[in-house]
Amino acid sequence: MSAPKKPDPPVVGKVTHYTIELMWDEAGSKDRVDKGDGRLRFAVQEADKIQGWGNVYTGYATSNVFQGLESNTLYKYRLRVFNSHGSSEYSRVVTVSTTKEPLNGDQLHKAVSLTQDVDRVAEILESGDVWVDVPDTFGLSPLMQASQKGNIEMIETLMRYAADINAINGSGKDSLMLACFAGHLPVVKLLRSYNASYETRDKGGSTAMHWAVDGGNVALIQSMIADGASVNQKGWGSGWTPLLRCAAMAGDPNVARVLINAGAEVNVKDKDGKTPLMIASLNGHVTLVQLLVEKGADPTVRTEFGMSAVEMAHSFDRKRVMKYYGEILEKGKLKKGIVGS
Repeated sequence: MSAPKKPDPPVVGKVTHYTIELMWDEAGSKDRVDKGDGRLRFAVQEADKIQGWGNVYTGYATSNVFQGLESNTLYKYRLRVFNSHGSSEYSRVVTVSTTKEPLNGDQLHKAVSLTQDVDRVAEILESGDVWVDVPDTFGLSPLMQASQKGNIEMIETLMRYAADINAINGSGKDSLMLACFAGHLPVVKLLRSYNASYETRDKGGSTAMHWAVDGGNVALIQSMIADGASVNQKGWGSGWTPLLRCAAMAGDPNVARVLINAGAEVNVKDKDGKTPLMIASLNGHVTLVQLLVEKGADPTVRTEFGMSAVEMAHSFDRKRVMKYYGEILEKGKLKKGIVGS
């Protein structure tokens, strides 16, 4: 008995973009021996561009699926057989290429959001294999991502492939809302040209104007108002108008001034009976408090629990706001009864 003879090269089985199946026989029964268990052992090597050849399989099986490979890549393999007397020469080399990775939503989102590669996006969508509105793991469509990024060319490309301007994510926000929050005025204008609506509400009842107020881009808010966006719509849950939202969030007086000049109600109440002045007071937005009072906000208004804006400032120890109320009290512009002790 002797060592095994040189085997035939492995036979290629199923190939995908990340796997290659190789099969081989047992090199003939004549290579078996009685010594030990008589089994043949096999070693498959793969060519490495840096280190030469390296073992990628050793064992007694007559096939193996090699996984985790690169797509559309050429691989080279050779086989060696062992018995108890020694080993064979290596087989001739078999060369096989993995297939191209199939197009999918992850590739589309990567091209839209990470690389922002317009040509790649067009290539993927042109294939017809990937839905233009496929959501990512956060529920964002490609158009939503492009709107957040402010990528005009990308948006135009997606719209050429019939992206849904009204698609929403899990919280009910659409592309227009996301662009408004990001403060991208050119994007908002572009989305409006595709009939994006200011009237759409997310699951909390907020409109694009609410999100624009959160974003704080005054020029954008002015443009939306000129384009017909309402400044007095209330959210379903909180009952906040955009002005109430401003008072509750950043308290930006420049945003508030634009809203008020466009007709926002300064004494509007939310679902708990709080006015913009009350909310601005308890949040310590002193400059906004001053503006609201100048624009007609009534400090004497109370909630159903009897709390005024001044008393809310006291409760939250908003010293700068209280100092302002004290100053206008001294000037006789504020009734002493509402200032508190």
